[in-house]
Amino acid sequence: MKKGPLYFAKILLFGEYGIIENSTALAIPYAHYKGGLKKADNLNERQKKSNENLKAFYHFLKQKSTETDLIDLDFEAFKKDLDEGLFFDSDIPEGYGVGSSGAVVAAVYERYANNKITVLENLTREKLIRLKKTFAAMEDFFHGKSSGLDPLNSYLSVPVLIRSKDDLEPTGIPQTNNTGKGAIFLIDTGKTGETAPMVQIFMEKLKDEGFRKILKEEFIKYTDSGVRSFIKGDFKNLMKDIKHLSATVYQHFRPMIPVNMLQVWEKGMQTGDYYLKLCGSGGGGFILGFTEDFEKTRKELKDFKLEVIYRF
Repeated sequence: MKKGPLYFAKILLFGEYGIIENSTALAIPYAHYKGGLKKADNLNERQKKSNENLKAFYHFLKQKSTETDLIDLDFEAFKKDLDEGLFFDSDIPEGYGVGSSGAVVAAVYERYANNKITVLENLTREKLIRLKKTFAAMEDFFHGKSSGLDPLNSYLSVPVLIRSKDDLEPTGIPQTNNTGKGAIFLIDTGKTGETAPMVQIFMEKLKDEGFRKILKEEFIKYTDSGVRSFIKGDFKNLMKDIKHLSATVYQHFRPMIPVNMLQVWEKGMQTGDYYLKLCGSGGGGFILGFTEDFEKTRKELKDFKLEVIYRF
């Protein structure tokens, strides 16, 4: 079985939805989940499904390449590999907000792009923006409308700070403290979410002037502050920012919160023991949690599967 490089999942720590309106965003790779392109002679059912999905992706990209110069792939090689049993072998859960489609896009670009921008070269701002735009055009296949951030993060395998649509850079984050009491963690909601319907709800909400005001004065304000606090390692202020974000999402993004999480979300706000926020578009998949005492929170949320992604 022939295989290529592996691409990690990603977690958008900050910036979900706000990024559409030019908020700051911070995405980090999550090496716990990964995937890569492989070829095999005899595909099992799961691999056949992946091969079929890649064929549909191939046709989409071929068509789109006639509309934009952003997509420039070796379609001949791509088609040949598909006919020879190409599939995407991945343990990244789909519909969980951790970038399963982003990893596919990154892998296809890496293997088939002509004149590709590699991670080894000097990545100027112009190159990063072009990469992000290219990935957005490719990932539209999966979501209808994509920012391109998920595949960019997966492709670079480093944290990416986005200040606006045209201002982004790889960034450093404080080293995780393995003995710290505090933690950022994932909660498995037990159901998958679909990005496109959630984004559609958000775009409808944006038509309301009151919602746009809340987005700017509360959601984006605390998102931007949270990014600054996290990068500086100021976890006291980070928790204050997350508290505000959690309340704003609970009040104004209710359709994006899975029904089985509403009570848990509210309890965290009432006790102050932990705060929850969306991981990606919501509707299912993972939810992000922040706490200053993970052991206590783990006992409180004993009915859910938790994964620590960062300690402080």
